[in-house]
Amino acid sequence: METRNLELAKQLRHELHQHPELSNHEVWTKQHLIDFIKTHTKLEVVDKGLWFYAIYRAGEGKKNIAFRADFDALPMEERLDVPHASQVPGVSHKCGHDGHAASLAGFALEVDQKGADKNIFFLFQHAEETGDGAVECASFIKEHQIEEIFAYHNMSGMALHSVNVIDGTAHCASKGMTIHMEGSPAHASQPEDGVNPAFAIAKVIDAIPEFISPENNKGLVLCTVVQVDIGEKAFGISASKGNLLLTIRALYEEELDKLQKNLEEAAQAQAEQYGLKVSFSYNDVFPETVNSKESSDKIRQVCKQKGMPVIEMQEAFRGSEDYGHYLKLTKGAMCYIGNGEEYPQVHTYEYDFQDDIIETAVELFKGLAEL
Repeated sequence: METRNLELAKQLRHELHQHPELSNHEVWTKQHLIDFIKTHTKLEVVDKGLWFYAIYRAGEGKKNIAFRADFDALPMEERLDVPHASQVPGVSHKCGHDGHAASLAGFALEVDQKGADKNIFFLFQHAEETGDGAVECASFIKEHQIEEIFAYHNMSGMALHSVNVIDGTAHCASKGMTIHMEGSPAHASQPEDGVNPAFAIAKVIDAIPEFISPENNKGLVLCTVVQVDIGEKAFGISASKGNLLLTIRALYEEELDKLQKNLEEAAQAQAEQYGLKVSFSYNDVFPETVNSKESSDKIRQVCKQKGMPVIEMQEAFRGSEDYGHYLKLTKGAMCYIGNGEEYPQVHTYEYDFQDDIIETAVELFKGLAEL
């Protein structure tokens, strides 16, 4: 990577870090990235409102491939004393999306200056943390007949600069599930005059271990109780409303669907038994992310050519990624570049993106563009 381009990418990363924005509110971030691309390249830029992409055109009849980076931040305080610390109270880039976006922008500089034999689309995506972004951007795949798409995520607990790959499922599917039950209130001394959802909700919780048991599933299935909210803080009133908040997660989407169905049926059965109304709502819905072996093999091939260390992952991440929406429409893969085995984990106060891995990511992307 050209020294000047690397320095520009690092500077961009620091600027993005200083101005973090939450999912679906990345107004400054998106415009700053657009301005960077327009200032330093001749690439075509297509503004899609909450997100955008840039295009390098090699010509008619050339392959169309894409590279994606996310750019939203997290609702976490900045507690690091660094020159580029967040200037926004309560918001910071603690997942490294500032680094992902800076890496993609650095790659765009290299392609613009040195050329390529493919039509390359640089996709800058909003709202990964909430799962909203990729599902909105996915139309881009069919619109431009994208034949393959690549991305990376920085990851701690992995050797610095190592490229970690896996075939098949790389991230579990997940969603937030709320079970709402409603009965009728009564004086706390006469609970029989009302309908209290507490026992019904308790029995749904009690059913969870069987639903997620390894004996009943072929892959990892998890159901995490996030919150139980029943009644009011009033000792004279028997509760009449309650919410059970769960995060449900599975290695395979079909088993996530089965878990959801089991939970809904259990809640409906309890509601019927106790005379309650029941309803369900869902948030933060993420698909499974399934890498194409062909695309993962290309990552391995580039690493071998460039002398980058490759580590074969033995299992998928439990955490979810909305990148899976793209892989339902075309082949592709996500890999993981190590921050260091002892480096602070993402989503912690001690974490900051490692600037040094920008060049690793750019060189990997350049190699993939050349295959």
